[in-house]
Amino acid sequence: MNTLLIEVGCEEIPAGYIVPALTAFKHNILTALTKARIDHGKAKILGTPRRLTLMVADVADTQRAKTSTISGPPEKVGFDKEGKPTIAAQKFAAKAGIDVDKIIVADTGKGKYLTAVVEESCESSALILEQMMEKQILAMPFPKSMRWGSLSISFARPIICLVGLLGNRVLNFSVGNIASSNQIFGHRFMSPKSVTIEAADDYETLVESTNVIVDIDKRKQMLVDSIQALAKENQAQIFDDPALVDIVANLVEYPYPVVGHIDEEFLEVPDEVLITAMREHQKYFALVDENNRLKPLFIAVNNTLARDMSLVTRGHEKVLRARLSDAKFFYEADCESSLDAFAEKLKKVTFQAKLGSVYEKTQRIGVLVDYLADSAAYPDKLTLKTNLARAAKICKADLVSQVVIEFTKLQGLIGRAYAIKAGETLEVADAIEQHYRPVQSGGKLPGNPTACLLAIADKLDTICGCFSVDLIPTGGADPYALRRLGIGIIQIIQAEKIVFSLTSLIEKGLDGFVTDPARKGKVADQVKGFLKNRMVNIMTDQGFSKEAVNSALAASFDNIPDVHLRVKALDSLRKEPDFEPLAITFKRVENIQKKAGNIQNLKVDPLLFEQKAEHNLFEACSIVSSKVELLIEKGEYTDALKEIASLRPIVDTLFDDVMVFAEDEAVKNNRIALLASVSSLFNNIADFSII
Repeated sequence: MNTLLIEVGCEEIPAGYIVPALTAFKHNILTALTKARIDHGKAKILGTPRRLTLMVADVADTQRAKTSTISGPPEKVGFDKEGKPTIAAQKFAAKAGIDVDKIIVADTGKGKYLTAVVEESCESSALILEQMMEKQILAMPFPKSMRWGSLSISFARPIICLVGLLGNRVLNFSVGNIASSNQIFGHRFMSPKSVTIEAADDYETLVESTNVIVDIDKRKQMLVDSIQALAKENQAQIFDDPALVDIVANLVEYPYPVVGHIDEEFLEVPDEVLITAMREHQKYFALVDENNRLKPLFIAVNNTLARDMSLVTRGHEKVLRARLSDAKFFYEADCESSLDAFAEKLKKVTFQAKLGSVYEKTQRIGVLVDYLADSAAYPDKLTLKTNLARAAKICKADLVSQVVIEFTKLQGLIGRAYAIKAGETLEVADAIEQHYRPVQSGGKLPGNPTACLLAIADKLDTICGCFSVDLIPTGGADPYALRRLGIGIIQIIQAEKIVFSLTSLIEKGLDGFVTDPARKGKVADQVKGFLKNRMVNIMTDQGFSKEAVNSALAASFDNIPDVHLRVKALDSLRKEPDFEPLAITFKRVENIQKKAGNIQNLKVDPLLFEQKAEHNLFEACSIVSSKVELLIEKGEYTDALKEIASLRPIVDTLFDDVMVFAEDEAVKNNRIALLASVSSLFNNIADFSII
């Protein structure tokens, strides 16, 4: 058993390319090894901007032996009456690659047939690896690839060296015009000479001696420790940005951070602008105080330890000064206008070619939030409606600001800053920023009623608009991120327990797009089905059974907090030991209702009862019905289901003692109506017919 080492040395690869490419490379190599019957241990990916490395432990020296049995013609065809092999047997032996006398006659159950046991030859692992390596290296996926020189191959960046070792054996392969070897290059400036590696297991130690930390996690931890230490020395802390840590860790081969200063003149610009300018353009870490306010300091991470790091620091400060000067200019230009003026400019900004301008979108949002404010049970509706009307008007205003045009990730954030500067209420200002939430899976939700309702309205308007013009997600294609928007709507409603009619909101959301009633009804059903699917995914991810979720949603999907309560209660009931017979009984009740057809006008007449079981069920159902009604009003569905479950033995007795579909039409209809009174108890909670 030996360790396999493959290193692809390149010009600097973009930070975001490294881990995905290595992850795919690891998967492909392990799959190829398994397919080639080469036993192996665990694999490890390593990498820097200038090298992509894979190490696989315990790789077998040769392929694992494999035998297979080949079937041939029947015995009577392969051998004559004297037992001598015929031409058919000889041809079969030649095809199988064995001598005729090695043929075995086996009874297959369908008769006796000629068979041959063939053992495939075992090649050395090194030879197989050499044959596959070029293809596997070039199969690494990158968002963009390039070609160089006169070569026909493409890669993320030009390949400058290849290392391939199996234990201490150098693998012989090439990619383009680069042949593999056991020569490793160190840090471009600090250890530029090549170093010979004798064995694959020496790799990490040897590379580290050349001022390169090839272990991604180790390099990342070194980066975090060093920048935190510098921040502490300057009585500050790093502005929380895990994504930037990941990026910077893959921009360097060895982190050498320095602290630089920001000119005081730039501190009048909102922190969000300065932090974004440092992050997006320079990949600098912002330093903040204990209140998360920006300090006039930043950390730049270098790839090289220079003789005079103070000179390097001044270089960073000079570059940043130019960047922040631009940001300050944009901010000051924005301050000469107002959010209302920006909002007017939205008339010239297209939301979507078929759906009008962003200005028209804000008007539709205004209608939806007004409906939500009237429907949702929030105190002080007058203040809420005032805040919502204002927030709806200016929530997209910052999209035409100079700062957001330059730094698109600041949409909402800079709108909040401008709103506070203009004297808007904090509730409105927060809503401008937070109505985009959640921006990713597991992301933060809006934090106040105005922001929550504004976020729901904004997201639903986009969904309704796209569905109205057939821009519906299909398979993996979702260019307008409608699935994320739908999930966001449901998560906000669930978290805040906002009660309103989802059907009515969808219909109101479609008013701005569809005028034909028939078309509107069809699109409304599509939107509702789309959101229902999101609800199924969310609740199953939360640990509820899909069966319970579908059963509850089949009963009703108009009140999302209520759906959550019903699913929770039904899932709890499903865990009871006697749930299965209960479900069977209620499913039987449901099936009888469906078989009977239209039963809406049927009423129970106790005078038509012929059996005691009918009287008992009628009386029990009347008592349970009053209890269940009160429990449902309180949202206590677990107790309501327990009350309904108490009817099971009485319903079972009815099925045992009574023929529901009696010959007398009046008696039959009366019994169907009696069962309908049972099903009406749980029809508003769950559809037991699909359990």
